[in-house]
Amino acid sequence: MMSGPEVTRVLVKVHEAPFDVAAEYAAFREGLCCGAVVSFTGVVRAHGGGEKIAAMTLEHYPGMTERALNDIAQEACRRWPLNKVLVIHRYGRLEPDEDIVLVITASDHRRDAFEAAQFLMDWLKTKAPFWKLEETDKGARWVEAKSSDDAAAARWEKE
Repeated sequence: MMSGPEVTRVLVKVHEAPFDVAAEYAAFREGLCCGAVVSFTGVVRAHGGGEKIAAMTLEHYPGMTERALNDIAQEACRRWPLNKVLVIHRYGRLEPDEDIVLVITASDHRRDAFEAAQFLMDWLKTKAPFWKLEETDKGARWVEAKSSDDAAAARWEKE
């Protein structure tokens, strides 16, 4: 496990409104001097489980969710020497092709930025307290945890 410098520039946002990826990236980069910036944008899928998805509604507990996301981001900062981290996660009703999550990491080296971003997404997918309800042609259904997501997150437990 790597230990990075104390990071004070961790920003977590949880909100219902859409976000502008380009504007968030530009704000993230302002005044930042580093060798690598990695970003990941998660998008609501139009299909899942062999069915067409009309929308997904994400529910959460305000306060608890922000703390959990901040804890995950701080864990990334303990594992990699990151200069800055941004995590944005939406809630509410979202339709296919809408942005749902944005993760941006910055480090002096690309490997650290890439690995930290992947770690963040793996842990957000499995440890962030969101409940997802998909609306499909066959009715609404709660999204179950996937063993593939659990396996991706578990690989970070070993480090």
